[in-house]
Amino acid sequence: MNALQYITIHNFASHTGKTFTINLSYQTFGKPLHSAPIVLVNHALTGNSNVIGTDGWWNDLIGENKCIDTNNYSIIAFNIPGNGFDNTIENLIEDYKNFTAKDIAKLFSIALEQLKIDQLFAVIGGSVGGGLAWELAILKPNVIQHLIPIATDWKSTDWIIANCHIQDAILNNSSQPLADARMHAMTLYRTPESLTQKFGRTKRSNTLFNIESWLNYHGDSLNKRFKLAAYKMMNQVLKTIDITDGHADFLEIASTIKSNIHIITINSDLFFKAEENWSTFVDLKGVKDNVNIHEIKSIHGHDAFLIEFDQLERFLKPIFKTELKTNNRLNIQVA
Repeated sequence: MNALQYITIHNFASHTGKTFTINLSYQTFGKPLHSAPIVLVNHALTGNSNVIGTDGWWNDLIGENKCIDTNNYSIIAFNIPGNGFDNTIENLIEDYKNFTAKDIAKLFSIALEQLKIDQLFAVIGGSVGGGLAWELAILKPNVIQHLIPIATDWKSTDWIIANCHIQDAILNNSSQPLADARMHAMTLYRTPESLTQKFGRTKRSNTLFNIESWLNYHGDSLNKRFKLAAYKMMNQVLKTIDITDGHADFLEIASTIKSNIHIITINSDLFFKAEENWSTFVDLKGVKDNVNIHEIKSIHGHDAFLIEFDQLERFLKPIFKTELKTNNRLNIQVA
């Protein structure tokens, strides 16, 4: 695993007006920063900055000679503050309701400035990571060449908010909060058809269905590797995605984004619904030419962006196979 690096952000004022010192951790992969086009990867709810390598969660997509080729690109991934990846208790955030997705995007924005990164070839993320990509694109409308939100939306719908509310209740009231919240979440990330295909009502024992065993496994697994405060924080970020801040006009604010926007949705997603993404595409297309949409076809629901790599790669290859030309003045590669 590439070593964690830190940027300390002092006196950060969240949307509530409270100030915090945030130790923002990150990892880099591929070409050194500022020597090649930079791709920012935003992780999902229980993910982290360890994008590739040992225990890398996107090894199928990113790496040497992969779709996003680390021979050609610099990869940077921030940890959402409070996600607990560094196992440092002091960096957990107990008062999680003081933060929103926009606050996290602002922290990423400050970190990019401190790293003197003023251009990003792409920002890509799935689920809550994609929501943060939308938020960052509003904060830095001229910085991102390709905005790639996957299995997400520019806002948390009532459906998302409702399920995050249930998750928050489980996390605060259950006797085994992490395991129970994870089991509930897993049913949202898949579909009835996906579970039927996988388990077919088979049993592990006389008293235990395989679907129950699978849910127990995921609950127990998360309980061993995740912190309660971290899950509460990530759930809060997911609940608060909204590039309009709940009052501005979507088209008015989204039309400020200069990036090429590549929306990737999933036809069977029961969490971030495909219909919402298609509505966003149709609305944006009326005011912006450089917006595209692709739809993953799968029975696996929301988690298909972590399963259907062949389809995902087919959509992304034309973006990341852009002919790289040499900028002689800076002696770096630019797309």
